[in-house]
Amino acid sequence: MARSPLPSVPSRLIDVEVADRAKRKAPEALVVTEGAVPDEVPVELAFTGKQGDVQLLPGAGGPRWVVGVGKGDRRHFRAAGAAFVRAAHTYADVEADSGGRPPLTVQVRLPESAHAGDHAAFATGAVLGGYRYRVTESDEPIRVRTLRLLVPDGAAVDEYASEVEKACELASATALARDVANTPSNVKSPDWLARTAERVADVPGLSVTVRDETWLEKRRFGGILAVGGGSANPPRLVELSYRPRGATAHVLLVGKGITFDTGGLSLKPAAGMHLMRTDMSGGGAVIAAMRSIAALKPGVRVTGLVPAAENHVSGSSYRPGDVVRHYGGRTTQVENTDAEGRMVLADALAYGIETHRPDVVIDVATLTGAMKVALGLRTGGLFATEDTLAERLRAAGDEVGEQWWRMPLSEEHAEAVRADIADVRQCPPGPGGITAALFLREFTDGLPWAHLDIAGPARAEGAYDEVVAAGGTGFGARTLVEFVTSYGR
Repeated sequence: MARSPLPSVPSRLIDVEVADRAKRKAPEALVVTEGAVPDEVPVELAFTGKQGDVQLLPGAGGPRWVVGVGKGDRRHFRAAGAAFVRAAHTYADVEADSGGRPPLTVQVRLPESAHAGDHAAFATGAVLGGYRYRVTESDEPIRVRTLRLLVPDGAAVDEYASEVEKACELASATALARDVANTPSNVKSPDWLARTAERVADVPGLSVTVRDETWLEKRRFGGILAVGGGSANPPRLVELSYRPRGATAHVLLVGKGITFDTGGLSLKPAAGMHLMRTDMSGGGAVIAAMRSIAALKPGVRVTGLVPAAENHVSGSSYRPGDVVRHYGGRTTQVENTDAEGRMVLADALAYGIETHRPDVVIDVATLTGAMKVALGLRTGGLFATEDTLAERLRAAGDEVGEQWWRMPLSEEHAEAVRADIADVRQCPPGPGGITAALFLREFTDGLPWAHLDIAGPARAEGAYDEVVAAGGTGFGARTLVEFVTSYGR
């Protein structure tokens, strides 16, 4: 049977089990806090128990590991889970190469003081630390398939299992968001992204509707059509819907879905353009979050919109100086075709709000390089029209291990959004992240709204904690799921 040219989406992830007794013959790891080094660990290993420190212990009886979890914060448990799974996979690879029998199951015993939430954090790190996306000619190496987490004596297994199950669902959302971000853009057209959303919406209660360019033209989605007009691959609008019975609240999620971004006529430098396959990370986060939201079944109605387009260069590309009429009639004066994300988001925001009348609106996008300068590569920018909404999003991020920093919607820059020959201007002068958010606010109809700028943390330059390699990180997906599920409580 011929192999697929690309890895399957969603990626195969490690399974996590919770048990109250060890499995015979399955190799075991002992997790310890910093300074609490067991006597059986040889001094020559120089093991200290610091976060992410993993050592394979010598001796008979099969492989045994000792894993450091630092001071034992949740983020340390996530990092330790990722580090251990990477070490276990490496051991399995070496065993296979030497003709041995690589372990398919490994088990882990956390410190007696670890709670269910700590087990869940370790599981998150393990699932994501074992993530892999590679397009190669060779078969993938044999790897560990199952992780068993051993609960303390006398603990309620069901309580621990419930926390771990939710953590694994959140991790699967991050992994799916990574999958679509990492897929090469010669495959990932707007239509591919739309069809993938349909295919992965395999959860009861979740529906997907794909709108093509003809539908968009009839309803005058000027921003999406302008951005996608320079590409041979036409744009799409992906609409995902989760509508549980009895829902009393409705959340609208909107994610930027630019499947490749040349910058258009305002062409990007060649050096970093290859990274633009991840420019739809916001859209990927929304698709992945919607799938996990439906799986977790909160009592909140959720609609997800992903405006998908390629921003290419051709004779039909939109131009600086153009005036574009968005869905609903508002017009935008174009100043830089590389500021395409806000153009497609404006259409989707206007359409989603007019059509669905949600209670709260959140958009997520790799929107501005300015946010990377301000916050670096591991913190997302959070803009919000209400303090309560901002705090709920920040708290959701803290709960799942994604860091957000609230940025101001500075009113002194609001007038700069006004245009000379249109209602608004696309690239107002001033601080780029703030003025981009103020532009988007024009399309939110006064509803409670938050804008999540993930230009920095959506892409990694290398491995750290549960991020395994350069490329898409899936940042934002877990925050969206946690926000929605907590919104329903």
